[in-house]
Amino acid sequence: MHALHAVFPPRCIACGEEVGSDFGLCLSCWEQTSFATGTVCDACGVPLPGDDGGEAVLCDDCLTHPRPWTRGRTAMMYSGVGRDLVLAFKHADRLDLVRPMAGWMAQAARALITPDTLIAPIPLHRLRLLKRRYNQSALLAKAMARITEREGCVDLFLRTRNTPSQKGHDRGARLANLSDAITLNPARADLIAGRNVLIVDDVMTSGATLGAATQAAMHAGAGRVDVVTLARVAKAP
Repeated sequence: MHALHAVFPPRCIACGEEVGSDFGLCLSCWEQTSFATGTVCDACGVPLPGDDGGEAVLCDDCLTHPRPWTRGRTAMMYSGVGRDLVLAFKHADRLDLVRPMAGWMAQAARALITPDTLIAPIPLHRLRLLKRRYNQSALLAKAMARITEREGCVDLFLRTRNTPSQKGHDRGARLANLSDAITLNPARADLIAGRNVLIVDDVMTSGATLGAATQAAMHAGAGRVDVVTLARVAKAP
């Protein structure tokens, strides 16, 4: 590995500058990435001001709009270099980003993961999957399961309708758009009863998609449902 690095030195996954290790960020890009650390909302993971006193706290959005899941975390905010990386992953075939992103998410969700946790992604409709060629949430969930040594199921949920993009819609429209659009895969029903399920998604805005999947899991008998996202769209404190 040292000899290989002498010929092909590791590069920053965001800007391409030389760095000290594979799949890392240079100092400049790291400083421009808003990782969700310190005191965070217990339902969505957005950073909050103040010291972490060990008690669960919620952001204004999650207080105003209670979540159907139990706890939630995010790796970073959807801004700066973090936003650039998410867009590169989703739309520019940067599948090399799966490994570091899944590692960030596993770290963010470490307090949510129990010995029996089942890790599952938000599904894509088959038509959208055909167009995009991969489900980014499924890739992240699979990598997280490997990192955390927990069971993963990439097809636990099914997308029954090819819903329009949520982009530009308000909260009410997003909820209506997802109504009955996500169900449990009948072939995987035996995996979920009484289990703690960790749902994985790339970006959380209103939480409508995660809420729909959570309800499907609860209706199928999940013991508890938590969520983790790569990025959260929200104003930083």
